[in-house]
Amino acid sequence: MTKHAPDGESWLGRVERAGNRLPDPATLFFFALLVIMALSQVAEVAGWSVTKTVAGEDGATAEMVAARGLLDSDGVWWLLAHLVENFVQFPPLGLVLVAMLGIGVAERSGLLPALIERSMNRVPGTLVTPILLLVGILSSLTLDAGYVVLPPLAAALYASLGRSPLAGIAVAFAGVSAGFSANLVITGLDPLLAGLSTAGARVLDADYQVAVTANWWFMIASTLLLPLAGWLITARWVEPRLGTRGLDRAGEVAAERSHRTDPDREGRALRAAGWALLALAVGLVLLIGWPGAPLYGTGERFARWVEAIVPILLILFLVPGIVYGAVAGAIRSDRDAAALMGRTMADMGPYIVLAFFAAQFIEAFRYSHLGEMLAIVGGDFLAGLALPPAVLTVAFVLVVLVGNLFIGSASAKYAFFAPVFVPMFMQAGISPELTQAAYRVGDSVSNVITPLNPYMVLILSLMQRYLPRGGLGTLVATMLPYSLGFLAVWLVLLSLWVIGGWALGPAGPLVYTGAG
Repeated sequence: MTKHAPDGESWLGRVERAGNRLPDPATLFFFALLVIMALSQVAEVAGWSVTKTVAGEDGATAEMVAARGLLDSDGVWWLLAHLVENFVQFPPLGLVLVAMLGIGVAERSGLLPALIERSMNRVPGTLVTPILLLVGILSSLTLDAGYVVLPPLAAALYASLGRSPLAGIAVAFAGVSAGFSANLVITGLDPLLAGLSTAGARVLDADYQVAVTANWWFMIASTLLLPLAGWLITARWVEPRLGTRGLDRAGEVAAERSHRTDPDREGRALRAAGWALLALAVGLVLLIGWPGAPLYGTGERFARWVEAIVPILLILFLVPGIVYGAVAGAIRSDRDAAALMGRTMADMGPYIVLAFFAAQFIEAFRYSHLGEMLAIVGGDFLAGLALPPAVLTVAFVLVVLVGNLFIGSASAKYAFFAPVFVPMFMQAGISPELTQAAYRVGDSVSNVITPLNPYMVLILSLMQRYLPRGGLGTLVATMLPYSLGFLAVWLVLLSLWVIGGWALGPAGPLVYTGAG
């Protein structure tokens, strides 16, 4: 019988029980959609509107934002007309399904289980958690690929060590999502936020420019500190509370999802897959570095190889998986490979159902303008408090954290906040670079608990493979310690940084001293 760590009357236990009393997550998103439809209509009939500041080349302009109802003729028509589009264009849907075709073959052929089992002979079990957290944080270099790749591997890894696979999922999710803003190198997020900060700063100072590197030193320090904090959180709170939950299902899940063979044949298959991966890696380097090659240079927004990361992942998992399967005996024909892909897609069924309802809710919330309006109202409230600069920075982190529960997109949320807070804080002597750093903290730490994170449904679906009766309450209760712990650690780090007077990065001042 599986042993569970006793929850007693702990607040996390109460959060889990309350959350799990809610309907199935798909039903929950449907009910949430109905609530948004009703509230949006009430807001429109009441004439609710707010004014937001929009930064442009000619300075700031005021723009009216009004609630749009979803129960009148236009609202119902919009929902019906966009029902399919909302689902098909749900951001993680294509990424997840395409990447899982390759990952599924690598897993079911036996390649990934064999790699995990052998790697555990080389990595001390005590270091698995911080290493996984660090890899998760660094995965933001590849945009959202970490959400797809790391959690299922982490679940299998922890199960192979006799630890709860739910803990592995939680650690990977915390690194990828709660630590999203941090990295050792400049990522695609840096130029995006710097551009919005520049636009906000020019509301007050027409010549101000925020450098892409403005937060680099602070984010390097965050990348080194957060895995240690996450390691402590996992060891002190998460794993003791989870006990061995999900471990009794791990063997069954692994047996359903992978082919294993004798050790000698497995060794030959691993070597063959390794050579295949090496050949792919050499080819990839040439495609990225050779002038004129398909992956050389910049694409529409980022480097071409970054924009093509999902097809690259598909190939990097699929080809070694097929090679391994062919040598190990799991794949004897093209039909076997296709069958492995088919079974992978069948396992994705619960995720696809969740994604359908989540997509409708998120897009309806966006259409209604309620999320944007709530963020603006919160910002105006904070602006009216006239707090000291240090308190103002911490308060801004908390406002962003709460705002993340209503607007999931980091860029969309900052597009609302930057024209208001960046010039307001500049008048208090706080640099746009420091405002941007504070924004990154608040935006990251609540990613693991906000239902508007589009990857939340993927993590929930994965968790339910090991804990079929687990619900949204289980997931939120498991991730809350990371959210609160990362918030505390990041706020302390930010405060020490400001007290120390250290630059946030190259061209990353803490203080704004005025135009010129």
